[in-house]
Amino acid sequence: MASQPTLSLGAAVAAGLALAAASGAEARNIVITNDDGLTSNVVALYEALKAAGHDVVVSVPCRDQSGQGAALGIARPIAPLTEPCRNDAGAAGAPGAGPMTRKGLPGDGARDFHYVDGTPVAALLHGIEVAGKARWGKAPDLVLSGPNEGQNVGAIILSSGTVSAAQYAAVSGIPAVALSAGAGTESPTLDNPLSDEVARRSVELVAHLDARSQGGAMLPPGLALNVNFPDRLEGAAWQLSEIGSYNAYKVGFTADMAASASPMMQMMAKSRGTQIPALPGVSFDFNTAPPAPEQLDDESVVYRKAIAVSPMQAGYAYPAGAAPLTREQLAALLPSAGK
Repeated sequence: MASQPTLSLGAAVAAGLALAAASGAEARNIVITNDDGLTSNVVALYEALKAAGHDVVVSVPCRDQSGQGAALGIARPIAPLTEPCRNDAGAAGAPGAGPMTRKGLPGDGARDFHYVDGTPVAALLHGIEVAGKARWGKAPDLVLSGPNEGQNVGAIILSSGTVSAAQYAAVSGIPAVALSAGAGTESPTLDNPLSDEVARRSVELVAHLDARSQGGAMLPPGLALNVNFPDRLEGAAWQLSEIGSYNAYKVGFTADMAASASPMMQMMAKSRGTQIPALPGVSFDFNTAPPAPEQLDDESVVYRKAIAVSPMQAGYAYPAGAAPLTREQLAALLPSAGK
């Protein structure tokens, strides 16, 4: 397991992060994105941030793009919509990216809410480079990716659009937090009490990051956060955790999805109104194996009883000063001095 980063944020989270919105907190420019599309989680977070005084732009995929990771769709023009977006964020025939046309959106409606018929990272970039730049003329102070409908813990974060969008923002120099909630926040409407509670706790974290930054960058360069909320939020404390080796989900490949379908796969198929075919594909289930004692700080374990806050290295750079390969070890490959 990776060693725990030494961060002032970590000490504060470990102490509980039990605070209300800081008085006199800065009004921040914030982009919300996700990989699920227009959801009750997004609307609740937008409303909570606006109530706290922040200026917010929402830019999300037209349709559910879960599991798309950091895919971009480079040099592929986005054609007009052939069918409506999730929750009627955009109508059939509308441009492939732009302001949402759904009536009854909160705040400034279409001015604040945007969709992209593409990947989560494409939606993020639209929020930063199109909608956000038109609003602020500069990059946002913070990117919040999510809250996702379901937790992102363990190795599955590598395929998560929620986490990948936060990572892309962080590598681009923008403070970013991936937020993931319980599956109970999934809702056929844009109104869900569980989403409201997740949003309230998310704004707690934003208030803390804002207060500790004293008007500067809300996170140190090269750092992002992966935050996972437990299914039951009542009384849940904030807890520092690590992205480690224990996986909450058991993901694999099967030659016959129908024959080996887990209860979770069957539930997912039922919720989508489909049947599992007798074809090869990726299987998905909960991991029932107990974690080893040294894995008890892993976010995959912590999120079940607390709000897991896991610091993430932005991108793939190895921590400075800790490179396992030195110039001496690579001397035969490197240009010699003076050349």
